[in-house]
Amino acid sequence: MPMMCGGCSSPSEADEEIQKICDSVKAHAEQRAGKTYDVFAAKTYTKQVVAGTNFFIKVHVGGDDHVHLRVHQKLPHQGGGTELSDMQQGKSHQDPVTYF
Repeated sequence: MPMMCGGCSSPSEADEEIQKICDSVKAHAEQRAGKTYDVFAAKTYTKQVVAGTNFFIKVHVGGDDHVHLRVHQKLPHQGGGTELSDMQQGKSHQDPVTYF
């Protein structure tokens, strides 16, 4: 069933594409957090189709620590590319990744 524009998809396991998106914003996430991450592994995600796509991604950053990222992927006619829109720190494996 196709996802409705504006609504978030159901959570899915992260795949290679989602990991590549995380890798592309890792430096910005580290700058925002004020620390470096030895581990930066995408776990689960949801997405929202807007003027482009918002990805809400749960990322394991070592130990029991996780962060949630909101990454915006622009449409091709907008120049494409991805940018870190927001970040939530202090998350655990049990915290569901949701819209923020």
